[in-house]
Amino acid sequence: MKGGDKMFSELIKKQILSPNYSSRNGQKITKITIHHAAGVLSAETLAKIFLPTRRCASCNYCIGNEGDIIGVVPEEKRAWTSGSRWNDEQAITIEVSNCSGKPNWEIGEKTMKSLILLCADICRRHCIVPYFNGNKDASMTFHCMFHATECPGPYIKKNINEIIKRI
Repeated sequence: MKGGDKMFSELIKKQILSPNYSSRNGQKITKITIHHAAGVLSAETLAKIFLPTRRCASCNYCIGNEGDIIGVVPEEKRAWTSGSRWNDEQAITIEVSNCSGKPNWEIGEKTMKSLILLCADICRRHCIVPYFNGNKDASMTFHCMFHATECPGPYIKKNINEIIKRI
């Protein structure tokens, strides 16, 4: 979906644009980094978390608990998501709402379906072959690979191979 010079997937419901982004410095998009929201949130509420400049954080997409997808930082820009400039310059980053809290941080089926559809769309448009090998060079990565965090939580980690299979 093009809105001026802003590129998002056709799957988004709307845009809530964060001011927290920078250039990809010429890096090609070669990966997707999945994050969890650590809360049960709508896509709109999740996207609004990234509006304050003092937050110094953002993502390319938010997926809410009901499966809605919102564009936050256009794909041609580097979102500030994983604590790694190197990763964020190459990755489309996705914040995903949970349907439960600690300790598993599960995500619901509507959210999972949207995550898979969005990842498939990103992979198709950017010629990414989705694979996870536990290393930072994989095309599917996690926040915890670049920063000391539990993100994306046990549920997404446990299901990454099924997510890739469904993509």
